[in-house]
Amino acid sequence: MGGWCHESLMAISHAWIVRPEARSCFLSAPREFTEEKFGQAEKTELDAHFENLLARADSTKNWTEKILRQTEVLLQPNPSARVEEFLYEKLDRKVPSRVTNGELLAQYMADAASELGPTTPYGKTLIKVAEAEKQLGAAERDFIHTASISFLTPLRNFLEGDWKTISKERRLLQNRRLDLDACKARLKKAKAAEAKATCEGDTVPDFQETRPRNYILSASASALWNDEVDKAEQELRVAQTEFDRQAEVTRLLLEGISSTHVNHLRCLHEFVKSQTTYYAQCYRHMLDLQKQLGSSQGAIFPGTFVGTTEPASPPLSSTSPTTAAATMPVVPSVASLAPPGEASLCLEEVAPPASGTRKARVLYDYEAADSSELALLADELITVYSLPGMDPDWLIGERGNKKGKVPVTYLELLS
Repeated sequence: MGGWCHESLMAISHAWIVRPEARSCFLSAPREFTEEKFGQAEKTELDAHFENLLARADSTKNWTEKILRQTEVLLQPNPSARVEEFLYEKLDRKVPSRVTNGELLAQYMADAASELGPTTPYGKTLIKVAEAEKQLGAAERDFIHTASISFLTPLRNFLEGDWKTISKERRLLQNRRLDLDACKARLKKAKAAEAKATCEGDTVPDFQETRPRNYILSASASALWNDEVDKAEQELRVAQTEFDRQAEVTRLLLEGISSTHVNHLRCLHEFVKSQTTYYAQCYRHMLDLQKQLGSSQGAIFPGTFVGTTEPASPPLSSTSPTTAAATMPVVPSVASLAPPGEASLCLEEVAPPASGTRKARVLYDYEAADSSELALLADELITVYSLPGMDPDWLIGERGNKKGKVPVTYLELLS
């Protein structure tokens, strides 16, 4: 009875007071539902297509809820912060700006550098990392904002808008079905009683003095049941019409789930686009930071070599990227090679050693900035080696008869 709409309840209340016979109609739906549960009444079955629409709608609702909750966890891992944002949203108030973890870490590093000495090697490095973390935090903030608008909001709108409308119409359809089944049961009972009364009236009468009265009672009962059958048939026609109308309304709403899928697909593409932009920004910031730290490390610890970042796929050997980079063969010094920063590298006069070169797989496309660099294409294999005094972020790369400097961070060293 809780699924009935307010208007239906008002109409039933009026009928209860004005027409006493409506009381049986009011109690018929709950009684019919109980009898169906116990297998004591027939149930009007929906067609297979309608059942498939119901199942697809339920699956859409359940998976949308799961995806929404997990995306919220991805964007905001702190459960207390999620609860706070939920309350602000329900109160229709603007969520206050919150500092991201990256921005908070950047602030701590900057404060540490200020206290420990910004001119020391450690302090300088803290300042550089703090700036990178601040940029990462800002990129994360933009990603969370974009994903919330383009992805989370449409999912919430479906659950709080379209799905509530579908659920309401499904409850009305359930009530219409129970009314229809109750009318069918009432008609069936009326016809059975009419047939019984007719059979009693057709029996051979005895010759007692009460015979005329028996005939009169039988005829009256038969007429009454005939009227009851007519009323039950009329109620059944009305209930069938209301059920068919509500079934059509519900069917149209359920078929609209296909449009919901199209809308969610478009939102999913927007989410992937924003996530790709976010990770691309993070990669660029960390690549710049690694170059800065690599140059600083080379100046602080001469002779060290900064390895590549962890490759996207495992290297062919069990040697870690850092270990492989540390064992990179060094070509003997070339007499005509000028010191770094004083003259350009004469690549034609640089010859790789007979042994000690390494193979490397290119991770990303790279466009050469000048003639001293070698352009790279993702997934190609090149030969690389290092020279004494070179910037540790660079190697000499060879591909066929072409030669030039290549950035270490774009390579995966192979054994």
